[in-house]
Amino acid sequence: MQFYEDIEIGKRRSFGRYEVTREEVIEFASKYDPQPFHLDDEAAAQTHFGRLSASGWHTCSMTMAMMVENMAKEKSAGLGSPGVDNLRWKKPVYPGDTLRCETEIFEKRRSASRPEMGIFKTRIRTFNQHDEIVLEMQSNGLIRTRHPQGTD
Repeated sequence: MQFYEDIEIGKRRSFGRYEVTREEVIEFASKYDPQPFHLDDEAAAQTHFGRLSASGWHTCSMTMAMMVENMAKEKSAGLGSPGVDNLRWKKPVYPGDTLRCETEIFEKRRSASRPEMGIFKTRIRTFNQHDEIVLEMQSNGLIRTRHPQGTD
C-alpha cells in the first residue's frame, strides 16, 4: 500500500492505450458537448479542426479512464482529488487517434489542517500516436499518511 510518505518527487510513469473511435466521439458530444464540429463532418470541415474532433472534455474523460486503469494496478491510500490546475488542450483529438499518458510528481506536502492527509501535485500529459501532447494539466491528489504526526 502506498502512503504519502512513499511518494517520490520526480517519479515518472508512462501508461495507457486508448483508441479513439468516431462512434464514441459523436456519442460523447451528443450527450455533453453538442457543438457542430464534434457531431458533423461537414460542419467540422469548415472550422480550424478541419474534420470531426473529440470534445476537450471527452479527452479529459479518456485521460481519466487511463489513469484509473493504471491506479487499479497499484494499491494506494488515495483519497481522491480536490481538482486540477492549468488544464490545456494542446492539439485536437480525432477519431482514429491512439492516446497514452505520462505523469510526473512535482510537489508534495502534509495538510496543515488534516495531519492524517497529504497533498501531492502531478503533471499529467496525454499524447497521441505521433507523440504530440494533446492535453496537459496538473492534478492535486489527496492521500493518507502512514503516521499522522510523523515527518516526511
